[in-house]
Amino acid sequence: MADPSSYRPKPGEIPDSPGVYKFRDEHRRVIYVGKAKSLRQRLANYFQDLSGLHPRTRTMVTTASSVEWTVVSTEVEALQLEYSWIKEFDPRFNVKYRDDKSYPYLAVTLNEKFPRVQVMRGAKRKGVRYFGPYGHAWAIRETVDLMLRVFPVRTCSAGVFKNAERTGRPCLLGYIDKCSAPCVGRIEPADHRELAEEFCDFMAGRTGAYLRRLERQMAEAADEMEYERAARLRDDIGALRRAMEKNAVVLADATDADLIAVAEDELEAAVQIFHVRGGRVRGQRGWVTDKVEAVGTGELVEHALQQLYGEESGDAVPKEVLVPALPGDDEAATAAVSQWLGDRRGSQVSLRIPQRGDKKDLMATVARNAQQALALHKTKRASDLTTRSRALEEIAAALGLDSAPLRIECFDISHFQGDDVVASMVVFEDGLARKSEYRRFQIKGFAGQDDVRSMHEVITRRFRRYLQEKERTGEWPEGRDEAPEPGGAAAPAPARVMVRAEAARTMEPVRGGGASPAPGASPGAGDALAGVQGLKDQGLQDQSLKDQSLKDQDLQGLQDLKDDDGRPKRFAYPPQLLVVDGGQPQVAAAERALDELGVDDVAVCGLAKRLEEVWVPGDDDPVVLPRSSEGLYLLQRVRDEAHRFAITYQRQKRAKRIRSGPLDDVPGLGEARKQILVRHFGSVKRLRQATIEQICEVPGFGRKTAESVVVALAKAAPAAPAVNTATGEIVEDDGDSGDGGHD
Repeated sequence: MADPSSYRPKPGEIPDSPGVYKFRDEHRRVIYVGKAKSLRQRLANYFQDLSGLHPRTRTMVTTASSVEWTVVSTEVEALQLEYSWIKEFDPRFNVKYRDDKSYPYLAVTLNEKFPRVQVMRGAKRKGVRYFGPYGHAWAIRETVDLMLRVFPVRTCSAGVFKNAERTGRPCLLGYIDKCSAPCVGRIEPADHRELAEEFCDFMAGRTGAYLRRLERQMAEAADEMEYERAARLRDDIGALRRAMEKNAVVLADATDADLIAVAEDELEAAVQIFHVRGGRVRGQRGWVTDKVEAVGTGELVEHALQQLYGEESGDAVPKEVLVPALPGDDEAATAAVSQWLGDRRGSQVSLRIPQRGDKKDLMATVARNAQQALALHKTKRASDLTTRSRALEEIAAALGLDSAPLRIECFDISHFQGDDVVASMVVFEDGLARKSEYRRFQIKGFAGQDDVRSMHEVITRRFRRYLQEKERTGEWPEGRDEAPEPGGAAAPAPARVMVRAEAARTMEPVRGGGASPAPGASPGAGDALAGVQGLKDQGLQDQSLKDQSLKDQDLQGLQDLKDDDGRPKRFAYPPQLLVVDGGQPQVAAAERALDELGVDDVAVCGLAKRLEEVWVPGDDDPVVLPRSSEGLYLLQRVRDEAHRFAITYQRQKRAKRIRSGPLDDVPGLGEARKQILVRHFGSVKRLRQATIEQICEVPGFGRKTAESVVVALAKAAPAAPAVNTATGEIVEDDGDSGDGGHD
């Protein structure tokens, strides 16, 4: 636990101007990002008497070992930089809303030749029109099924569409008139696009015109005694009305607004959002967060707005946003948030608190949903926290650890009959999977199957990278030699020497009392992560101390952001417990790897599948945990997750190797160009028969590339022909039009 006074900035160093600040821990990892209208006043609040701080703020300042800041010119720039840093660093103490699921959207792919209606989750794509989010995917499918009677837009996948084009037969929806069947040419591309745009207009709330047009057509059909057509139009109108009834009218027509409500207590807060489009509730979503410090409702609203609209633009940001409290401390801060929202939308956005009428009543409904969500979350979390804490305590007691292992890493080896040997590393923090820290390895030291030797290599590679990071950041013991190569002799220092060193011995205080490398040492990873690109894009001013500016340090640190091979740093944080999937041999291999590197502050154990026995180094008998033990259950979860991650990677490698073809050996020929080449000739078989001049006719292919393609195909022996065993005839296959490079 650090003393905040050890890195407190000196009086007069902090400017009295707007800016963004970040706290770093002893590993130079950013743990908190904040913004302030006055950096001097805001940072002074963190260095008061610890007893007067919010419990979680006290934990944050005692975990940190340095503080840095960047000066900006306006509060809008501070808001933008704060959001970009939170997205980049993912600080553990910042307010982060936990989505309990990925909400589905109704999406129309207007970026395709024949737009498709489908359910989509995850990141939004350019050129796709989204409606929602919805609580359940089945709700989207029910709505789409009703609307396809009137708007028979394509809903099939690319594979089904291409198959229908090839065979000349539409799918079932084309036969029952729920698809206009563009795959077989029943409708022109322009007409189908117009149909998709009408579908979007109806979903956007412009429903009255379509209903009146259908009613007029129904009346005309009845007058002309075309009763079957009139009956169909009547059913279409009923389908559209049922689709509309699924979204209740809550506000006046043409009202586009998002309503945000917050329910909170001293430790947690729940946020609920209702998306109203065309006066109807088109979607609902909710988040829950831990209150890291004493934040008010306005600050929670501000963080919710950042998460909700940080990646959005255009019509995805509504004209009106209704909130329970205005973000910021004063009118200027609220105006900055409104301006930020307006910049993302491209026009003015009204950010206000509803005072009367339907909007106030609807806000009360959203608030009740937030209260219920918070109560449900607390009920689940109470049990979950208790279970995870008990599991970690049981593991610590069984293995004789001094404290609960808050960070657990598990390794597993996977192969297929000795080929494609890979390994996985999964990370659990506080009993929960931290997938952003997962890593995978290819076994490079030898060929063949040897799980014990593979485990030794992987553990060595992982912890050598850790020691390299400690050396680079100045946390390396004095007089220590470099880490040995895998399988090499241990360092001359005594076996398993502690690698922990006080940062104060090798670091000098700079900018805000923080730590940076001493003269001659490399800068830490944190300096490189100070948002240099964001500073360039936004033209922000950098705060300097004396004659060295923050930008100079950031540019210098860019080289240290990457390892010698150009990849980002990955293994800077050690686990408290290392788990291997296996028994005594695998545990001994992991222990030997740590001994050779001189790492002795990491506990090791293994979990054998046969009897779920826990093996520890140096013991001939395993540790047997009760079958009902939460600790055993957690170890099983960690082990199974490592196995899943490893076997997934191994199957990907094997599938890639099996799918490889002769075109893979052509230099400069990527997947896209291979697809173009195979699509031009129809199959790899026909491509083999093509001449160099014919290949040169393909757009983007010169003579040199064409010669390389011909040589590669000539070297690869064609597959043996298929034979009909009944007749003895050779079966010709002219449809070999698989993925590029396959034969």
